[in-house]
This record gives sequence, C-alpha cells and structure tokens, in this order.
Amino acid sequence: MTKIYRNPRIVDLCLIILFYHNYVGFSQTLLGNQLMQGEVMKDGQIIISDNQDFAFGFFSPGNSSFRYVGVWYNNNQDRTVVWVANRNNPISGKSGLLSFGDDGNLRLTNGNNSDIIWSTNSSSISKNSSISLRDTGNLALCRSEDVDNNNKALWQSFSHPTDTFLPEMRVYTVSQTRDLLKLVSWKSPSDPSEGNYSMAFDPRGSPQIVVWEGMNNRKWRSGHWNGLIFLGVPNNRARFTSGFGTTTDSSSGDTYFSYTAANRSQLVRFNILPNGKTDQLIWDDSKQVWNVALSQPSDECGNYNICGDFGVCNMKDSKRCSCIKGFGPKSEDEWRRGNWSGGCIRKKALKCDKNGTNDGFLPLEGVKLPDFVDILAGETTLDGCGDKCTKNCSCSAYAYVVGIGCMVYGGELIDIEHLGSDNTLYVRVSKSELGGKKSVSSAAIIAIAVVGTIIIGIILWASWRFRGKIKGSWKKQSTSLLTVTRRSEELSAEFLGVDELTSEGKQGTGPHLPLFSFTFVELATDYFANKNKLGQGGFGPVYKGVLPGGQEVAVKRLSKLSGQGLEEFKTEVILIAKLQHRNLVRLLGCCIEGEEKMLIYEYMPNRSLDSFLFDAMHRSQLDWSRRYAIIEGVARGLLYLHRDSRLRIIHRDLKASNILLDEEMQPKISDFGMARIFGGNQIEANTIRVVGTYGYMSPEYAMEGLFSVKSDVYSFGVLLLEIVSGHRNNTFHSPECSNLIRYAWTLWKDGKTEEMIDPLIADSRKIALHCIHVGLLCVQMSAAQRPTMSQVLNMLESESTSLPLPRVPDMSSMNSTEMESAMRDHDINLSSTEVTVTEVIGR
Repeated sequence: MTKIYRNPRIVDLCLIILFYHNYVGFSQTLLGNQLMQGEVMKDGQIIISDNQDFAFGFFSPGNSSFRYVGVWYNNNQDRTVVWVANRNNPISGKSGLLSFGDDGNLRLTNGNNSDIIWSTNSSSISKNSSISLRDTGNLALCRSEDVDNNNKALWQSFSHPTDTFLPEMRVYTVSQTRDLLKLVSWKSPSDPSEGNYSMAFDPRGSPQIVVWEGMNNRKWRSGHWNGLIFLGVPNNRARFTSGFGTTTDSSSGDTYFSYTAANRSQLVRFNILPNGKTDQLIWDDSKQVWNVALSQPSDECGNYNICGDFGVCNMKDSKRCSCIKGFGPKSEDEWRRGNWSGGCIRKKALKCDKNGTNDGFLPLEGVKLPDFVDILAGETTLDGCGDKCTKNCSCSAYAYVVGIGCMVYGGELIDIEHLGSDNTLYVRVSKSELGGKKSVSSAAIIAIAVVGTIIIGIILWASWRFRGKIKGSWKKQSTSLLTVTRRSEELSAEFLGVDELTSEGKQGTGPHLPLFSFTFVELATDYFANKNKLGQGGFGPVYKGVLPGGQEVAVKRLSKLSGQGLEEFKTEVILIAKLQHRNLVRLLGCCIEGEEKMLIYEYMPNRSLDSFLFDAMHRSQLDWSRRYAIIEGVARGLLYLHRDSRLRIIHRDLKASNILLDEEMQPKISDFGMARIFGGNQIEANTIRVVGTYGYMSPEYAMEGLFSVKSDVYSFGVLLLEIVSGHRNNTFHSPECSNLIRYAWTLWKDGKTEEMIDPLIADSRKIALHCIHVGLLCVQMSAAQRPTMSQVLNMLESESTSLPLPRVPDMSSMNSTEMESAMRDHDINLSSTEVTVTEVIGR
C-alpha cells in the first residue's frame, strides 16, 4: 500500500477518477448516444457522442447551485460547456426531467410541476422522435429512422447556439428563409444567461464578423471576407485558410460560413467571453488546457472606431490616432488629451463636378478598410471603380479588393486601422490636398518677371566683367561633372554589383543597367501626368513615358508606403537585368533618389492580358491562335525561369495582369518584385511573409508559406483555365461553385467540360479541352502531383500524349465531405506517358 501512495501518477489518476464520478456539476449515468420517444432523462444521466468527445445532460457551472441542460466536452478535465438549452431559465435542485411531448418535441420540465421550462419547439411534428448527440457536438432532434443521417434533423442545437462556435457549424450570411445566427456571451463564468456581448456575421457588402456591446454598439469587427481571409486580421492567414470557407446551397441559394479544423482529431472552438473578447482555442491534450490561438481585439487599435470618423489608428505610432490627410481633429483640445472619439473633419469642402476636376482621391495604403461598405456589382477593375466613385458626388471613398470587387463608401469613414496590409483606400479630398500646383496671382507673376529680368541682367554683366576667371575655372567644372558622372556609375554598379547574385558559390556578372535621375523620369512622364497613367499595380502606379530619342517606356513608380521595400525593388532590378528571354519583359533602367524608387521598362502598347481577356468588348480580339500563342509563350518564359536560366527563379505572382502584350500580342512575363532565387540543388523554401494574389496562390504557399517551382505551376494552371474560359477565377460565381477551379473540376468529373469553353473559341473545342485537362493537372492540391513546366509544355505541344487523370484541385475552397473523399483517393503517379487508374466517382 505504501508503494502505491508514493507513486504520484497513480495518485493523480485516482483523483481524476474520483473527480469524474463525484463532481456535482455534471451528470454521471450513461444512457448511450440518444434518447428515444417514450424515454425519460433524469438529472444525473447523460448521453455521449459515438466518438466520446461530447456529453449531454444536466450540470451546474462554476460555483452555481442552479441546474442547466447542455452539451460539454466529455474527455476534458474542465468539462467546458459549449451549449446551454435553458440558459435564461435555470432549475433549482435536481428535479429536472427531459422527455418527449405528444408532438414529438423534446422538453424540459421541473419534476415538481408540469410547467415546460424549455422545448425544442420544432414546427415539423413527428410522433416517432429521438434526440441524438453527434460527433460534432450537435444535438439533433430527428425522426427515429433518420437518427444516423447527419443531413436530416427536425431541430438541432447548431441552429440555436449560445456563446460557442464549433467546427462544422453553419452560420448563414445570405438567406431568404433562415435567421442570421448570433452568439451571445455568458453573464459570468458561473451564469450562462445572456450577457452584454454578442457576435454575428454582418452581411452588408462582403460578410464580416462583428461583436456588439448591448444592442447597437459595435465593439470589434474582423474586416470583410475576401474569399480567403478576413481583411482586418491579415497576419492570421494560415490559421483562417486552414478552416474557414463559404458554401452556397444550390437548392435554396443560401450562403453559409463553416469552419473545418485542419486536424479532425484536434478540438477547436471559438468563444465570445463575458468581457466581449473573442477567442479561438485549441485543446492541448497532453497538458489538459485550452491554448488561445487567436484573441480579438488583440490591441488598443482593435477597439471599434477608437479614433473616430476619418481617423486612423496605428499601434506603431505613440500618439495612436491621426487624421487622414485633408482632415483635422474635430476638437483640438480633446485630441491633445488623448480623447480621439470625436474624430476628424474636412479642412476644405468638396466641390464635386462628376469629372474629377475639383476633387481628387488620396491613396491611403496598408489599412483595414472602413465599415459600412457597398459593393458595385459588375465592376471588375480599379480604374472602373474609381470612375464610378468620381461620378457619384455622395461617394467619399473607394477600394478594389480581389475576391470582393469594387467597394464604395458614402458619408463618414469609420473604424480605419493601419495594418501594413495590401489594401489601399482612395479617399475623396479637395484637389488642393493632393499636392498639385497652386494658382499664382497676376501681381505675383508680374513681380516674378521683373525680378527675373533684373537677375538675368546681373548675370550677363558679371559674365562679361569676369570672363577671364570663368574661362580658367571651366576645366575645374568639367572635372567635377566627370566626377559626378562617375559617381552615378559607381552607384549603379554598387546597386547591381557582382555580389548581388550568387549561385553555388559563383558570382554573377550581369550587364550594366543605366541609372536615371528623378528629374529625367519626371520630364519623360510629363511630371507623372494622369493622362500618362497606364494603371495601378500592387506596389504603385505605372506611367507611360517618352525618352529624348522618342523611345516609349513604362515607368513603375514604387509607392513610398507599399509593402515592397528596397529588397524587393533590388530583387526585381537584379533579376530582370540578368534575364534575357523573348517572353520576359525587358528592363531599360532604374531610378533611386531619396525615397523614390522607379523601374523603366520597355513599353507594351497592348498593356496586360487581363485588359483583353476579362473585358467583354476586347475579348473578341483574342481568337484561339492568339490565346494559344499566349499560353505557349508564358509556359516557355516560366520554363526559362525554372530550368534554363543560370539561376532557378520562382516568380510567385503569376497572373493575367502580370502578362504584358507587345504590338504583335506576344506575351511577356513582368513584375518580378516577389520573385525568389533558388540555388541549383534547392527544391523548396519557406517564408513567413506570404505575398501574391489570392486565387492564384497554391494551397501550400497560402496556408504554410511553402513555395517551389510547383507554386508557379499552380498559378499557370489558374491562368490557363482563365484563358480558355474567359472568366476570372476570383470573381467567377455559379449556383454550384464559388470559383473557376471548382467549376472546371465539377464539369470535368461530370463529363461536361465543353460548357466551360469561351463561345468565341468554340471552333477549337478539341485543343481547348486538352488545355483544360492540363490546367486541372496544374492546380492539384498536392505540389508533388503537379507536373513541372517542362512536362506542361510537352503536354501542350503534343495533343496525342496520354494525360493522367487530375485529382480534386485546391481543397481550401471545398466542404468537409469533399475533402474527406479526396483524401481517400490513391496517389497519382504523374507521367506524360502513363495513364493513371484512379477511378473518379461523381458525388
């Protein structure tokens, strides 16, 4: 006996067993996993899910003596409660009973009287009902014959949540028949009655999670959902993409959010606390504790609209709050005291004329976009979005986000936070706030002319008077000029020096690249005139320019506040200067002066592929021969980057807008700011900073930061499907599918792939189908199952080659059932000469 009590593990085990069987808060007698019609459940009895994860019965929370009916985690030491039936109507004592009424509804009564305390209250009546606890923690009322069918329930607890959101729970964001669900906090850890905080999806614009204090006061919001992440929490991309997703029910048209844990065996829950904070918690079974993976609001700037209207909160700024340029504090005294709630007001009134000549738009970069947005359906470009806002005098700002579209704001701009994200908000301000040229009075002009004449006269007299000394110093000035020229060359050599590129210990010795002055570039672009603006890239605007010799160029001007810093700029300069291929854009020079960083490219008169492919007016210019030439050209350019160049280079941002077209419509890959250099033997790498464009990123890169040549193959596959269909992946929607990849896969497995082909190229149906097949092989979930670019080019150029069958593509957009089914398939051995025997079964 002495030995047993000296063993701490056995003592702990005994205490846990004793705790389990004698803890007065939770029930103890097991009834199975369901309660049938005619059976009664008393306080002290429980039912448990088949996987043993959840239990249902009577309990008392914390130090409360009241009894409640609910669902809790069965195997956790703390018995965390996830759902409460009678949260606002507790029972005194242990006389509670659960039984079925004559109408088949489950009801809770106090044994001392027949008053109904709580009921499932389903309008779908069944005389043969049962209640079961499913493995997800969902308590479901069903007809007895449907008890094992997870898709059939007369009533379920997942449709009536309390304070906890669980994996597989559906929260509808668009519905004509269902109420939008709301989670409401407990009053305290010992009182599950409805507290002062609630959380729900706000469906306005693009859905976002909002926490309310009381009935109407917003406390926190997640930012809008772009199909991959919530824009207000961009640093948590990996956590969110592993589980969150939207699905549209084809029969009802309803759209709902759900969460699927990356590891099904791991317990995950989302909880709104009595203090209004929201936590994502993951159970650590070894330590028997809940670890907080994510908590919001995470800092002071997360509190809703802390800086007031037109104010911007920045945790990196010691003052926290500032006003948007063109705005000032509404109350200077309150602002100085650190009370920013009054917000900011315009310094100068707007004078909207619908042509944009009196007002302009100031870019506010790297911010959490404001609340209360409207989406302009059908507008698919940033420029088009800006034009619509310009012509609407009530539009105070706009933004364009891939995955959402054109976002416009009217009135005050509320709850803006600087996050360092990729989002840019364009705020309407008076033209005078844009730093344009100010008008000069007539008197000032006359005064300037008189003074100028006097100065010129003095210079001419001095030149004649001291002409001998000037002649003697000319040689010194020539020497100084030569020194300046040489310093410019040294700076260029220093920036593009031989040490910048190394591979396997060998130094690069690329060609010299001209270094232009800022003044030179200003003159070439007519001082960056709006008429010369070609577009807005991810890191700044692009302008058309003309060099003194008449050569047309494109100038990419890096925004000072963009996410692309000196390293990305150097990467792009070095890579393009060193690479020589007909399908890669040619770099002519660069400019580095103060905070200005610019790249000067050869000018592409037909701009980018997306301006043709996704425009109803211009797409007709892309017949099949041109589309195929573009596909083949991009593939050859990628193959050169991956295999034939001296270094192995991963582009990481391949998309239609980064494919430029020359005067003969030949494609050239551009924008190497996100590219990465690999050594000759390096296969893959990892990054903590995931960059690129949603919809083109491979799953392993978006979720885990892993990238390789197969990341570019995935992006090429998306581009290939877009070229054949004429639809953009991120903005494509159909009743059955949320994006173009899913649509292509669905049609392929149903034998209806022809429906995807752009009607403009229907005459080339056979080769178009071949290209869709290749595209699906490129977008497979596993990088190992995707072909290399050399295999892709071989497949494209040889229609007679037998192609392997594609597997289910990117699962990040699929529901849990599809994911499970796909994971059960056998691996595919990819080969251009073999056909796999994987059987594809329609679901």
